Amino acid sequence: MSEDFWLINLLGSVALLLWATKMVSHYVREAFGADFRRYLSRATQNRWLACVTGTGVAAALQSSTATALLLVTFLQQGLVMLAPALAIMLGADIGTTVVVQILSFDISFLAPGLLITGFLAFSAGQFAWLRNLGRIILALGLIVLSLNMIVEATEPMRESELVKTVLDSLSGQPVLALVIAALLTWLSHSSAAIVLLIMSMSGVFPGTLGLALVLGANVGSGLVMIGLTAQGDATTKRLPIGNLLFRLSGALIVLPFLEPISAGLGMLEDNPARELANFHTLFNIALALAFVPLIGPMARFLEKAVPEEKSLSEERVEPRFLDESVIDQPSMALACATREMMRMADLVETMLRQTMDAFKANEQESINTISRRDNDIDRLHEAIKLYVAKVMRNQLSEDEMKRCFDIMAMTTDLEHIGDVIDKNLLRTASKRLRNRLQFSQEGWQEIKEFHGLVVAQMQLAMTVFFSRDIEMARQLVREKDKIRDWEQDASERHMERLRHGQMESIETSALHLDILRDFKRITAHLTSFAHPILKSHGELLDSRLRAFEQKEAQAHSESGPAQQTAETEAEQKEKQRTDDDAGS
Repeated sequence: MSEDFWLINLLGSVALLLWATKMVSHYVREAFGADFRRYLSRATQNRWLACVTGTGVAAALQSSTATALLLVTFLQQGLVMLAPALAIMLGADIGTTVVVQILSFDISFLAPGLLITGFLAFSAGQFAWLRNLGRIILALGLIVLSLNMIVEATEPMRESELVKTVLDSLSGQPVLALVIAALLTWLSHSSAAIVLLIMSMSGVFPGTLGLALVLGANVGSGLVMIGLTAQGDATTKRLPIGNLLFRLSGALIVLPFLEPISAGLGMLEDNPARELANFHTLFNIALALAFVPLIGPMARFLEKAVPEEKSLSEERVEPRFLDESVIDQPSMALACATREMMRMADLVETMLRQTMDAFKANEQESINTISRRDNDIDRLHEAIKLYVAKVMRNQLSEDEMKRCFDIMAMTTDLEHIGDVIDKNLLRTASKRLRNRLQFSQEGWQEIKEFHGLVVAQMQLAMTVFFSRDIEMARQLVREKDKIRDWEQDASERHMERLRHGQMESIETSALHLDILRDFKRITAHLTSFAHPILKSHGELLDSRLRAFEQKEAQAHSESGPAQQTAETEAEQKEKQRTDDDAGS
C-alpha cells in the first residue's frame, strides 16, 4: 500500500464496513421481520423475559435502531407499554454486541468462503428467503474483508508522529473522546460499525482511549433514535429518550474508572481488540442488570417529562367506546364495537367531504392536514379489530359470530376508503398543486358531481349497515350500477374534450381519469356493506355465471306449452333413434 494514499484507503475501507453492516441488518429484517415483530409483541408479560427477547432479536438484526423502530410502531398502536419496551431495548443493546464479539477474533481467512457461499446462494436461490440469506452471507463476508483492509490501512498511522501526538492529547481528554465517538456513531447510524472500526485500530490507541471511544459509540447509538423520532408525538419520543438516558448515565458512571477496568480486562486477555469487545459487551450487560429493575420509575418519569402536546392531543383520535370490562358479555361488547365503527365512519365521511377542499387548496399544508386524518382512521381500525378478536374468544351464538365478521369486514372497507383518499386522491391533489394545473370548467363540474354521488352512497351504505333494511340494500347495489354508468359517460365526455384539443383537459387528463377511477373504487367498497344483508335473504349470487344460468332457466319456463311439447317430442325421437342404433 502506498503511504501517500493511506487515508483514502482507510476511508474506503470504513465506507465498505458501514455499508456491509447496514446490509446485514436490512436483509435480516427483510427475511425475518415478521417473526421478529411477533416475538417482540409477545415479550411484555415479564421485564426480564422482555430483556432476553430484545437480546435475541437485536443479535439477529445487529441493529438496536431497527429494534427500536419496531417497538415505536407497537407503542403507537397500543400493543406494548412503555416499561416493557424499555426492558426490550436494554436487551437489544446487549444483542448488538454479539457480532462484535465474533469479529473480534481473527477470522479474516473466512472472507473468501463467505463471499463465495453468499454469491452462490443469491445466484442459485429460487426462493426469496434463500436469496436474502445469500445477501446476508455476502454482507458478512464484506464486513470481514473491510476489517482486514482497515488493519492494513492503519499500518502507516502507527509510524506517524502527527497521529501519535493527536491521539496522546486525546487520551487525556476522555470526555472529548466520548463526544467524538458519539457524533461519529450518530453520523454513521451504526454503533456496531463504529465499535468494529475502533477495534480494528486498537493497536494505535494509547492508554484507555479505546475504552472511552467505545463508551461514546454506545451513547451515539442512543442519539440515532432521538434524531429519527424528533418529529413524532410524545409516545414516539419517550422510548428513545429513556434508552439514551440509560446509556448516558452508565457511560458517565463508568468513565472515571477506565484505568482499573482496563487493567482488569487486560488480565483476562492480552489482546487489545478482544479487550474492547469484552468491554462493549460487559458494559451493556451491566446496564441491563442495573436498570431493568428501574424501568417502572423511568417509564413514569418519561410520561411526566414528555407529556402529550395540547395541540396534538386535541387532534389525535383515540378509541372511545371500546369498553374492556364488557368483553365477556358479547352483546354489549359488539354494541361498543358498533358505536366505535360509527365514529370511524364519521371520520371517513369527513375526510371524503374534505377531498374537494384539497383539490381547491393553494398550499400543501391544507392537503397534509386532511391526510393526517388517515392515521386516526388506521388507529381506530386496529383498535376495533383487536377488540372484536377478543370478543370472539367467548362462546358466541351464530348470529353473534356473524356480527363479529360483519364488523371486521366493514371496518376494513372503511380503512381501505381512507387509504384510497390519502394515498391516491390527496396525492393527485398535491400533484395538481405542485404543477399548478387547473381543470376545465366542464371537467371540474363532473368531478364535483361524481363526488356528490359518492358522498350520498356513503350515507346510504352506513344506513344500510345499521338498519339492515333489505330494500335499502337493494338500492345501494342499484346505485352502484348507476354510478358505474355515470363514470363511463364522464370518461367519454372527457375524451371528447381531448379530441377537440381543449388545453385544460389535455393538461389534467391523467389527473381527471385517476380521480374518476378512485371515486369508483370507493363506491365498490361502500356497496359491499349491502352484501351480508342480501346474502342472508338469498339475493346475493355467487357469480355472474349463476345469474346467466338463472336467466336461461327463466326464459325456458316462460316459453309456451307448444314449444315445451315440441322440445319434449324432439328429445323422445332422438332417444328412440339412439336406442335403434345401439340395437343394430
